[in-house]
Amino acid sequence: MFEATVIIQIILMSFALAMDAFSVSVAKGACYGKKSIKLMLLCGLFFGIFQGLMSLIGYLSGSLFIKYIETIDHWIAFVLLVFLGIKMIIEANKKEKEECCPMFPSLKMMFLLAIATSIDALAAGVSLTILFQLEAIISIISITLVTFLLSFIGVRLGNIVGNKFNKSSEIIGGIILILIGIKILIEHLFF
Repeated sequence: MFEATVIIQIILMSFALAMDAFSVSVAKGACYGKKSIKLMLLCGLFFGIFQGLMSLIGYLSGSLFIKYIETIDHWIAFVLLVFLGIKMIIEANKKEKEECCPMFPSLKMMFLLAIATSIDALAAGVSLTILFQLEAIISIISITLVTFLLSFIGVRLGNIVGNKFNKSSEIIGGIILILIGIKILIEHLFF
């Protein structure tokens, strides 16, 4: 049985990693300007699947090297999560208002956006190697599903309210990643 703190940590990490995809989905919804189930599904599927795949790739590549890094794994997770959190906050503050294009996004554009928004999931996947295998698998599934749902909802929210939440959602996601990194480090150093 999972501890409540592990479940909360998995959910928070899933939401934090989904914030980039959510932001892009809100922007796409705002740009497209009209309700579209097709766009909602396209964003949800592309972003959800890529977040899950990148997390899995990070986990698998990290698990190959776990026996060499067990003594410093908590430091690696801490550095990766804090770095990604700071990066998300900096990027959110740098973003200029993008020009909207009312055309439906192409599959090529969605592919590039999905890769760009899931790079942080690759690094987060490496940090999952410190968890038990079942916890890591559940984390990857959670990351995939939460990203799908937030992207799906993000498009609709973008239709309704525009780009208002773009910057703040990435900042919140960055702060959550930093806090999870600090928690991991404190747990391994003091408990």
